[in-house]
Amino acid sequence: MKVTRHAASRRRRTRTGTRGLWTTAIAALAATGVVLCLVMVLRPDGGSDPGRTVAASAADTPSSTTQRTPSRSPSASPSPSTAPPTATPGASPSKSPAATPGARAAASKPARAASAEAPSAGRIRPGVTYRGLATHYDAADGNGACLFGPSDGLMIAAMNHTDYETSRACGAYIRVRAASGATVTVKITNECPLPCAPGQIDLSKQAFAKLGALSAGELSITWTLLSPSTSDTVAVRYKTGSTQYWCGIQVVGHRNPVARLEVRADGAWRALARTEFNYFLSEQGTGCGGAVRITDIYGEQLQLDGIPVRADVLQPTGVQFRQR
Repeated sequence: MKVTRHAASRRRRTRTGTRGLWTTAIAALAATGVVLCLVMVLRPDGGSDPGRTVAASAADTPSSTTQRTPSRSPSASPSPSTAPPTATPGASPSKSPAATPGARAAASKPARAASAEAPSAGRIRPGVTYRGLATHYDAADGNGACLFGPSDGLMIAAMNHTDYETSRACGAYIRVRAASGATVTVKITNECPLPCAPGQIDLSKQAFAKLGALSAGELSITWTLLSPSTSDTVAVRYKTGSTQYWCGIQVVGHRNPVARLEVRADGAWRALARTEFNYFLSEQGTGCGGAVRITDIYGEQLQLDGIPVRADVLQPTGVQFRQR
């Protein structure tokens, strides 16, 4: 009987121990559930993994380099509103073998060169070498789309329609170089209409003959913008029919290409719109006969006070842009 009681007592202890283990396990599970509930309540995102949320945001937000700065090679052509000639057979800017170190640097980084050296430059930028074709035409007395009138000499050329850029190229001096090494300096006085391609220069027959035989018809060339030495000074001409109520103003004899023309009116400078025929128009007569301010592509300004309205008369000013 003692043995039996002892065995029964041991079985009771065993059952009691089992119940204790179950009780402990249940309590532990309950505590774990409470902790999990607290974590779910206290987390601001309601249960998502913060590490994954940040990673997703970073992946979904484009970087500034990828989104805002298109990848391009140094010779790629920017858009036509702010860029050098686009590439046709060699029309994009490139390094010239004969260029100075500064010119080579500008050619390899045309956008930086434009902002540093010519803040108002359009498609044709200083320090950049362009490639294209030279053709020729009969220039007659040298007058052309720029309406400068007859030329004293016929070392002149017509700029292709794209790079003519609404007469912005008018009056620019460029040096043209053939593959043979022969060069000629010409002044842009005309426009070569389409299908003249970007980079193409249509030379007077006299200028083309400096590079090769007229029978060749066309030549592969490179060309660069110049800021030449000159004894000329800037002159202003009002268009035929101009009055104080409507006028067109033209700049003649400028060393560097003209980027902007403004008139003084109501105490402020107002830019006039440029035309394809190389006049700046004031269709309401604003500023006609008053002060004029002319800006070249380098940002230099010439202020001219009291230019009277005298239609179709070339009025000298005695001033000139600096040589660059």
